[in-house]
Amino acid sequence: MQVTLPTTPSFDRAAERARVQRERRRTALIDVSVTLITILLALMVGFIVMLIIGKDPLLAYSSLLSGPLSRTHRTGRWIEDATTLIILGLSVAIPFRARQFSLGAQGQMFMAAMVAAVIAIYVPLPPVIAVLLPLLAAMIAGFLVGLLPGLMKAYLNANEIVSTLMLNAVVVLLYDFFLTNVFTPPGSQTLRSEAIQVNSMLARFTTLLGVNLGRANLAVVFAVVLVIAVWILLNRTSLGYEIRAIGANEKFARYGGINTRWVIALSFAIGGAVAAVAGVHLVLGVHHRLIPGIAAGLGFEGIVVALLARNNPLLIPITGLFYSYLRVGGDIMEQEAAVGAEIVQVIQAVIILLLTAQVLVELVKARSRQMG
Repeated sequence: MQVTLPTTPSFDRAAERARVQRERRRTALIDVSVTLITILLALMVGFIVMLIIGKDPLLAYSSLLSGPLSRTHRTGRWIEDATTLIILGLSVAIPFRARQFSLGAQGQMFMAAMVAAVIAIYVPLPPVIAVLLPLLAAMIAGFLVGLLPGLMKAYLNANEIVSTLMLNAVVVLLYDFFLTNVFTPPGSQTLRSEAIQVNSMLARFTTLLGVNLGRANLAVVFAVVLVIAVWILLNRTSLGYEIRAIGANEKFARYGGINTRWVIALSFAIGGAVAAVAGVHLVLGVHHRLIPGIAAGLGFEGIVVALLARNNPLLIPITGLFYSYLRVGGDIMEQEAAVGAEIVQVIQAVIILLLTAQVLVELVKARSRQMG
């Protein structure tokens, strides 16, 4: 008697690839939709608040939305601020993708600024090398500052929010101590370091283009390169796969053979190296020296940029430009429309609340499922 064994369905590689691509497009569409809806709702709330307090919301929003483009130096300020925020958004997106809530970008940026300044001020170097060497040294410093809380989280199960916040405080205090007692020249009337050497200064667009764009500089190139590099890291490398797998399900990733502890620590460290580039931008491109509070609060603004982009490296430039536009436009609105910049803070707070609540995400996903 001949027995016929059931046949195993053949695996259609092309169909599976098409399905994965459709899923990726759907996810990207959801990310963009959530971002746009969040922005619109936040602006509506700001509009209502201004009506309640008796301000003219149309005049205020006209200054807010057109101000950064009304004059070239304001546009330069927008580019300068957005460059820093995009780099910081990329830095925190890496541990966030591993579902690790790192708040350490602030300290990493301060440490990187200090290390870059030491080389840029005191070590004579030829052009190009005078930029690349401080950049490399700063990224190594940022890597190490990020690695410490990463190891504490991975091997000691320390709370990463507490450890990164406390490390921020330590690094900022060290920065202030060295700025006061080491970097500031004796007899100086102001608390600041000497200027960095000319070869280490990043060229500003005002000089290159002959248009007054303030302190905006070639660090924009760093931001573009990092966007591409972080996207490749997270989507085209084995380490990126492991980071995403841990973010999806850490226990499953561990059972699958991934060294979850080391990958978690590494996600913190790589994020620190990226945040260091923002510190280099501030020293070599913006201030050309160390000053008190060189990056006050910017590390936490980078978190909002990453959350608004749903930790998608390709969306972070868009959200960074938008968020910076709000920051610069808020200052102009305060000057021209007599509306306090607190309105912009209200808009920012609403954005954060909507992003952390995850309500919009679920609504958009449900709508997407209904549409098939």
